[in-house]
Amino acid sequence: MAIVETEERDGVMVIRMNRPERMNALGTELRTALAAAWRDFRDSADLEVAIFTGTGRAFCAGEDMKESLERGSVGIPADGLEDPYNDGTLDKPVIVAVNGFAMGGGFMLVERGDLRVAARGAVFEVSEAKRWLLGGYQHGHFAAMPHAVATEMAFAYRFTAERFHELGFVNRLVDADELLPTAHEMAQHLLTLPPASRVNTLTMMRAMRPRVPKELEDLAERLRNHGALSDLTESRRAFAEKRKPEFKGWDDAGDRGRTPRP
Repeated sequence: MAIVETEERDGVMVIRMNRPERMNALGTELRTALAAAWRDFRDSADLEVAIFTGTGRAFCAGEDMKESLERGSVGIPADGLEDPYNDGTLDKPVIVAVNGFAMGGGFMLVERGDLRVAARGAVFEVSEAKRWLLGGYQHGHFAAMPHAVATEMAFAYRFTAERFHELGFVNRLVDADELLPTAHEMAQHLLTLPPASRVNTLTMMRAMRPRVPKELEDLAERLRNHGALSDLTESRRAFAEKRKPEFKGWDDAGDRGRTPRP
């Protein structure tokens, strides 16, 4: 059984993460297989639209924290994989079909898609605030959410597919058995467009996505290391051991009053 399953039909490639026993967590094997699938999609002269989905009760649970603890470093390593989906270099549209939980890095995979269809009951979470020293401040901005909603996202509150559909983050909300049929219908619509129109419109819509200003990115860089770095490992260890984390907070108690400011 392949850890990433692919299917090609009538100009459409379905890419399906298939690690249901680990909720499609992004371990090295899965990330490597995904990168290969995205390169195949990019390089094919016959494939024009991708549908990206998962198997089981999760779309993707994000970072494989068990693997992180075994490796001794946190986060998803920057290991030089050529992954055109994550690199943002695909010039073909991607429809993300969210079948279940989309958490942390899994949420980011949804976010990178061009169009989104979700099954009723799917759950989304921007998890950075739970795992790092700075919450996911940028995701609500990318999605053009009201500031109050962006703040809720940054603090790792969970969102249902129903609410995200109301807020405009999800394009289609469907019953589980209609998830892939709806994604295929959306793909077939894209394929009815003149090829240049599809490519040019995709380029334009991506260029119009909101971006965080450089001065705020500079502030984020300073905030990312403001606090006890040991809490990064403690967060993941507590999750793996299914217990409440015991955070240190600050190596020097005075650091709390020295928070970097704009």
